[in-house]
Amino acid sequence: MKVLVAVDKSQESAMALRYACHLFEHSDVHVDALYVRPDESDVAPEAFYAPFVDRKDVQDWIDSETEKVEEQVLGSCEICFSGDIPCKPRVIVGDPAEEILNSAIMGEYDLIVLGSQGKSGLRGLLLGAVHAKILHHARQPVLLVRNFRPLQRVLVAYRGSQCDQGALEFVAPLFIARMPEITVLHVQETKMGESDEFARGCLLTGDETLRKYEHKPITKMVKGDFVDEILKEVATERYDLVVLGAYGHKRPKYLKVISDEALNLVRLTTRPVLVYRDKGTS
Repeated sequence: MKVLVAVDKSQESAMALRYACHLFEHSDVHVDALYVRPDESDVAPEAFYAPFVDRKDVQDWIDSETEKVEEQVLGSCEICFSGDIPCKPRVIVGDPAEEILNSAIMGEYDLIVLGSQGKSGLRGLLLGAVHAKILHHARQPVLLVRNFRPLQRVLVAYRGSQCDQGALEFVAPLFIARMPEITVLHVQETKMGESDEFARGCLLTGDETLRKYEHKPITKMVKGDFVDEILKEVATERYDLVVLGAYGHKRPKYLKVISDEALNLVRLTTRPVLVYRDKGTS
């Protein structure tokens, strides 16, 4: 499995790299830490809000920032090495979101990992905007890390869609080494006419899928609004990771973007979130 971790000089991205290496410790995983270096031709001196700044000053600043990030990535990779996980820093030039998405495709990565939202050192370049673009357009699962929590309890939001089933099939083998407690939560959306029989069938399918990989899942069912009930569950229980499918029941056939429900959960929860999508369906 190949994992692409987007990094910059922020503590959040360093934490995301450490979290990825912790998550897949002792697994057959290769991690690449990618820093997208700004193209000096796209950065105006006025962006620094300082008089007498010329193009050479911009280039020197970019070079300095790149060196800092490379040093930080190499230091963060040590935790990967301790878990026998190959970790390689990479530096490329361009637009962050575009280069991360392109690298993920060209490198045939299986997962993209991002740190929590924040602002970059350049005016107008919001990491939040980068996150949103990647979440909407990635062709593989995206893991958004907000804090470092040792993986002990996982919540899977399971609606019974093909995408949700794919999420279970994706995480089940990855977590065999750690064997965390996995809870499969199905929200019976009665306003959509969902029957009791369908809801029970969803939980049964989720339970059977995880047991194939020797997990012993906890299954829960509640009635109400999907987003509200998932947020309530996360708020009242100490989960270390939330897993959900990127698409809802009514995913457009040709417009394969993240559903509003998944996007709202990513925005509102305080836990690390893994948003699953099948590489072959985007």
